[in-house]
Amino acid sequence: MTPKNKEKKRIVITPDEGEHHHDHSGGHHGHTHSPSSGTVEIKLEENFMERNKALARENLEFFEKHGIKTINILGSVGSGKTSLIEAISQKIASRRKEILVIAGDVTTTIDADRIAKHGVQTIQVNTGVECHLDAKLIQKALQSVDIDSVKIIIIENVGNLICPADFPLGSHLRLVVVSVTEGPWMIQKHPVMFHEADILVINKIDLAEVMEVDVDQLERDAKEINSNLVVFQTSIRKDIGVDEIIKHLGF
Repeated sequence: MTPKNKEKKRIVITPDEGEHHHDHSGGHHGHTHSPSSGTVEIKLEENFMERNKALARENLEFFEKHGIKTINILGSVGSGKTSLIEAISQKIASRRKEILVIAGDVTTTIDADRIAKHGVQTIQVNTGVECHLDAKLIQKALQSVDIDSVKIIIIENVGNLICPADFPLGSHLRLVVVSVTEGPWMIQKHPVMFHEADILVINKIDLAEVMEVDVDQLERDAKEINSNLVVFQTSIRKDIGVDEIIKHLGF
Protein backbone atom coordinates (compact mmCIF):
# COMPACT_ATOMS: atom_id res chain seq x y z
CA MET A 1 0.00 0.00 0.00
CA THR A 2 1.45 3.39 -1.02
CA PRO A 3 1.56 6.09 1.68
CA LYS A 4 -0.57 9.12 0.76
CA ASN A 5 2.26 11.59 1.33
CA LYS A 6 4.96 9.67 -0.51
CA GLU A 7 6.50 11.86 -3.20
CA LYS A 8 6.99 10.68 -6.76
CA LYS A 9 10.49 9.30 -7.23
CA ARG A 10 12.79 11.79 -8.92
CA ILE A 11 14.15 10.94 -12.37
CA VAL A 12 17.94 11.01 -12.08
CA ILE A 13 20.19 11.05 -15.16
CA THR A 14 23.88 10.18 -14.85
CA PRO A 15 26.73 9.97 -17.39
CA ASP A 16 27.12 6.62 -19.15
CA GLU A 17 29.95 4.40 -17.95
CA GLY A 18 33.00 5.03 -20.09
CA GLU A 19 32.05 8.59 -21.05
CA HIS A 20 34.77 11.24 -20.97
CA HIS A 21 35.74 12.80 -17.69
CA HIS A 22 37.59 16.07 -17.44
CA ASP A 23 40.26 17.31 -15.11
CA HIS A 24 39.48 21.01 -14.71
CA SER A 25 42.30 21.69 -12.29
CA GLY A 26 44.52 23.13 -15.03
CA GLY A 27 44.35 24.74 -18.44
CA HIS A 28 43.95 21.45 -20.30
CA HIS A 29 41.64 18.52 -19.71
CA GLY A 30 43.11 15.04 -20.09
CA HIS A 31 41.14 11.96 -21.06
CA THR A 32 41.80 8.38 -20.00
CA HIS A 33 40.03 5.89 -22.26
CA SER A 34 41.03 2.65 -20.56
CA PRO A 35 41.02 2.29 -16.76
CA SER A 36 43.98 -0.10 -16.96
CA SER A 37 46.12 1.67 -19.55
CA GLY A 38 46.87 4.88 -17.66
CA THR A 39 47.20 6.61 -21.05
CA VAL A 40 46.17 10.26 -21.19
CA GLU A 41 45.68 11.83 -24.60
CA ILE A 42 45.40 15.58 -24.30
CA LYS A 43 44.74 16.04 -28.02
CA LEU A 44 41.37 14.32 -27.70
CA GLU A 45 40.05 17.22 -25.63
CA GLU A 46 39.64 19.35 -28.76
CA ASN A 47 37.71 16.56 -30.47
CA PHE A 48 35.44 16.21 -27.45
CA MET A 49 34.76 19.95 -27.32
CA GLU A 50 33.88 19.97 -31.01
CA ARG A 51 31.61 16.97 -30.51
CA ASN A 52 29.83 18.78 -27.69
CA LYS A 53 29.29 21.81 -29.94
CA ALA A 54 27.81 19.57 -32.63
CA LEU A 55 25.45 17.96 -30.12
CA ALA A 56 24.49 21.42 -28.83
CA ARG A 57 23.52 22.41 -32.37
CA GLU A 58 21.40 19.25 -32.59
CA ASN A 59 19.71 20.19 -29.31
CA LEU A 60 18.93 23.68 -30.55
CA GLU A 61 17.45 22.30 -33.77
CA PHE A 62 15.32 19.94 -31.67
CA PHE A 63 14.06 22.78 -29.49
CA GLU A 64 13.27 24.91 -32.53
CA LYS A 65 11.39 22.04 -34.18
CA HIS A 66 9.22 21.52 -31.11
CA GLY A 67 8.70 25.22 -30.36
CA ILE A 68 10.47 25.03 -27.01
CA LYS A 69 12.19 28.05 -25.48
CA THR A 70 15.28 26.99 -23.53
CA ILE A 71 17.26 28.91 -20.90
CA ASN A 72 20.62 27.78 -19.48
CA ILE A 73 21.05 29.26 -16.00
CA LEU A 74 24.61 29.38 -14.70
CA GLY A 75 26.32 30.71 -11.58
CA SER A 76 28.23 29.79 -8.45
CA VAL A 77 26.91 27.63 -5.64
CA GLY A 78 24.62 29.79 -3.52
CA SER A 79 24.20 32.63 -6.02
CA GLY A 80 20.45 32.08 -6.25
CA LYS A 81 19.89 29.95 -9.36
CA THR A 82 17.39 27.61 -7.72
CA SER A 83 15.64 30.46 -5.92
CA LEU A 84 15.20 32.27 -9.24
CA ILE A 85 13.67 29.17 -10.85
CA GLU A 86 11.36 28.75 -7.86
CA ALA A 87 10.27 32.38 -8.09
CA ILE A 88 9.58 32.10 -11.82
CA SER A 89 7.61 28.90 -11.27
CA GLN A 90 5.46 30.57 -8.64
CA LYS A 91 4.78 33.67 -10.72
CA ILE A 92 3.76 31.88 -13.93
CA ALA A 93 1.58 29.27 -12.27
CA SER A 94 -0.73 29.08 -15.29
CA ARG A 95 2.16 27.71 -17.37
CA ARG A 96 3.65 25.27 -14.88
CA LYS A 97 2.56 22.21 -16.86
CA GLU A 98 4.49 23.55 -19.87
CA ILE A 99 7.77 23.90 -17.93
CA LEU A 100 10.52 21.33 -17.64
CA VAL A 101 13.46 22.01 -15.33
CA ILE A 102 16.67 20.03 -15.81
CA ALA A 103 18.67 20.44 -12.61
CA GLY A 104 22.40 19.74 -12.75
CA ASP A 105 24.33 18.81 -9.63
CA VAL A 106 27.25 16.62 -8.67
CA THR A 107 25.38 14.14 -6.47
CA THR A 108 22.12 15.25 -4.82
CA THR A 109 18.50 15.91 -5.84
CA ILE A 110 18.11 18.81 -3.41
CA ASP A 111 17.53 21.52 -6.03
CA ALA A 112 15.21 19.38 -8.17
CA ASP A 113 13.17 18.51 -5.09
CA ARG A 114 12.83 22.19 -4.15
CA ILE A 115 11.60 23.12 -7.61
CA ALA A 116 9.24 20.13 -7.93
CA LYS A 117 7.34 21.31 -4.85
CA HIS A 118 5.99 24.15 -6.99
CA GLY A 119 4.30 21.72 -9.37
CA VAL A 120 6.98 21.88 -12.07
CA GLN A 121 8.24 18.76 -13.85
CA THR A 122 11.90 18.25 -12.97
CA ILE A 123 14.71 15.91 -13.95
CA GLN A 124 17.89 15.64 -11.91
CA VAL A 125 21.16 15.21 -13.79
CA ASN A 126 23.96 14.07 -11.48
CA THR A 127 27.36 14.58 -13.06
CA GLY A 128 29.48 12.68 -10.54
CA VAL A 129 32.98 14.16 -10.72
CA GLU A 130 32.10 16.62 -13.50
CA CYS A 131 31.66 20.33 -12.74
CA HIS A 132 29.32 21.09 -15.66
CA LEU A 133 26.51 19.74 -17.80
CA ASP A 134 27.15 18.88 -21.43
CA ALA A 135 24.96 18.59 -24.51
CA LYS A 136 24.80 14.78 -24.41
CA LEU A 137 23.47 14.78 -20.85
CA ILE A 138 20.70 17.14 -21.96
CA GLN A 139 19.80 14.72 -24.76
CA LYS A 140 19.65 11.87 -22.26
CA ALA A 141 17.39 13.87 -19.97
CA LEU A 142 14.99 14.67 -22.80
CA GLN A 143 14.47 10.97 -23.45
CA SER A 144 12.69 10.71 -20.10
CA VAL A 145 9.85 13.16 -20.77
CA ASP A 146 6.79 13.64 -22.96
CA ILE A 147 8.26 16.49 -24.96
CA ASP A 148 4.97 17.41 -26.69
CA SER A 149 3.68 19.01 -23.48
CA VAL A 150 6.82 21.09 -22.90
CA LYS A 151 7.12 24.69 -24.09
CA ILE A 152 9.78 26.02 -21.70
CA ILE A 153 12.95 24.25 -20.59
CA ILE A 154 14.99 25.79 -17.80
CA ILE A 155 18.39 24.20 -17.29
CA GLU A 156 20.08 24.80 -13.96
CA ASN A 157 23.75 24.10 -14.58
CA VAL A 158 26.16 22.81 -11.95
CA GLY A 159 27.20 25.57 -9.55
CA ASN A 160 30.45 26.89 -11.00
CA LEU A 161 31.69 30.08 -12.69
CA ILE A 162 34.43 28.37 -14.71
CA CYS A 163 33.76 24.94 -16.24
CA PRO A 164 30.25 25.40 -17.71
CA ALA A 165 31.39 28.36 -19.82
CA ASP A 166 33.08 26.06 -22.35
CA PHE A 167 30.13 23.72 -22.84
CA PRO A 168 27.16 25.04 -24.85
CA LEU A 169 24.03 22.97 -24.36
CA GLY A 170 21.92 24.21 -27.25
CA SER A 171 19.86 26.71 -25.26
CA HIS A 172 18.43 29.89 -26.75
CA LEU A 173 19.73 32.01 -23.89
CA ARG A 174 22.47 31.91 -21.28
CA LEU A 175 21.55 33.59 -17.99
CA VAL A 176 24.27 34.02 -15.36
CA VAL A 177 23.39 34.66 -11.72
CA VAL A 178 25.94 36.27 -9.41
CA SER A 179 25.38 37.57 -5.91
CA VAL A 180 26.92 40.38 -3.90
CA THR A 181 27.91 37.81 -1.26
CA GLU A 182 30.56 36.56 -3.69
CA GLY A 183 32.44 39.82 -3.25
CA PRO A 184 33.30 42.75 -5.55
CA TRP A 185 35.73 40.94 -7.87
CA MET A 186 33.92 37.80 -9.01
CA ILE A 187 33.03 39.18 -12.44
CA GLN A 188 36.52 40.49 -13.15
CA LYS A 189 38.02 37.17 -12.01
CA HIS A 190 35.76 35.03 -14.22
CA PRO A 191 35.38 36.97 -17.50
CA VAL A 192 34.97 33.89 -19.74
CA MET A 193 31.59 33.08 -18.21
CA PHE A 194 30.22 36.44 -19.32
CA HIS A 195 31.57 36.50 -22.87
CA GLU A 196 28.77 34.29 -24.20
CA ALA A 197 26.08 35.25 -21.70
CA ASP A 198 22.89 37.00 -22.77
CA ILE A 199 21.52 37.98 -19.37
CA LEU A 200 23.19 38.82 -16.06
CA VAL A 201 21.28 38.73 -12.79
CA ILE A 202 23.03 40.47 -9.89
CA ASN A 203 21.27 38.95 -6.89
CA LYS A 204 21.00 39.69 -3.15
CA ILE A 205 21.26 43.44 -3.68
CA ASP A 206 19.58 43.89 -0.28
CA LEU A 207 22.88 42.70 1.24
CA ALA A 208 25.11 45.01 -0.81
CA GLU A 209 25.67 47.56 1.93
CA VAL A 210 26.62 45.05 4.61
CA MET A 211 28.87 43.23 2.12
CA GLU A 212 30.40 46.57 1.06
CA VAL A 213 29.82 45.77 -2.61
CA ASP A 214 28.94 48.39 -5.23
CA VAL A 215 26.21 46.78 -7.35
CA ASP A 216 26.53 49.37 -10.10
CA GLN A 217 30.26 48.64 -10.31
CA LEU A 218 29.51 44.94 -10.78
CA GLU A 219 27.25 45.89 -13.67
CA ARG A 220 29.96 48.09 -15.18
CA ASP A 221 32.48 45.26 -14.84
CA ALA A 222 30.16 42.94 -16.72
CA LYS A 223 29.42 45.47 -19.43
CA GLU A 224 33.14 45.96 -20.02
CA ILE A 225 33.39 42.25 -20.78
CA ASN A 226 30.18 42.02 -22.82
CA SER A 227 28.45 45.24 -23.78
CA ASN A 228 25.41 43.32 -25.07
CA LEU A 229 24.50 41.89 -21.67
CA VAL A 230 21.02 42.63 -20.36
CA VAL A 231 21.46 43.18 -16.63
CA PHE A 232 18.92 42.84 -13.82
CA GLN A 233 19.57 43.78 -10.20
CA THR A 234 17.52 41.55 -7.93
CA SER A 235 16.76 40.37 -4.46
CA ILE A 236 14.87 37.17 -5.11
CA ARG A 237 14.26 36.73 -1.38
CA LYS A 238 12.50 40.12 -1.27
CA ASP A 239 10.85 39.72 -4.70
CA ILE A 240 12.78 42.56 -6.31
CA GLY A 241 13.42 42.38 -10.06
CA VAL A 242 11.93 38.95 -10.76
CA ASP A 243 8.89 40.28 -12.64
CA GLU A 244 11.20 42.22 -14.95
CA ILE A 245 13.19 39.06 -15.73
CA ILE A 246 10.01 37.12 -16.53
CA LYS A 247 8.83 39.91 -18.84
CA HIS A 248 12.17 39.95 -20.65
CA LEU A 249 12.12 36.17 -21.09
CA GLY A 250 8.64 36.36 -22.57
CA PHE A 251 7.08 34.00 -20.04
